[in-house]
Amino acid sequence: MNKLFSLTSLLLLSCYLSVAYAEIYKQVDADGRVTYSNVKIKGAKKLDLEPADSNFGTTKKSESKSSSEAKTATPNSFPKVDKNTQTERDVKRKEILKAELDQEKQALEKAKQAYAEGASNPEVYKTKDGKTLRNVAKFDEKMKALQAEVDAHQRNVDLLTNEIGD
Repeated sequence: MNKLFSLTSLLLLSCYLSVAYAEIYKQVDADGRVTYSNVKIKGAKKLDLEPADSNFGTTKKSESKSSSEAKTATPNSFPKVDKNTQTERDVKRKEILKAELDQEKQALEKAKQAYAEGASNPEVYKTKDGKTLRNVAKFDEKMKALQAEVDAHQRNVDLLTNEIGD
């Protein structure tokens, strides 16, 4: 009889411990120090925490939660858009992207022209005795800036083309 009572008590205690969890309180004092406790402290706020997973991987997550507890991708209160409205929005978005692509292609052509003009006009300076010499460092700096402009517009054209899907 005594063994049966001990075994039953042990079984009930293990069931209780598997579902029990403590309430946790958080308090921030005047100096900004944070204190967590399972005992309510004056000025502390109770944290709303889900109990820890006590199955330790013995059941799959989909089995451990009921369908009502399962989280959805979007909340039920999230506004819904009908298919026609979404299609109109998608068409408008594509029109805007195409207009941006056209503008970016024009800017790319202007940047390429500026690069070609810059390449054909080397940077020069005159010495005290009247000789004309090339300023290679200044020319390289100018060409580097012009190339960066071309690269930026080319990258924008590529990104917009990819976004549109053409």
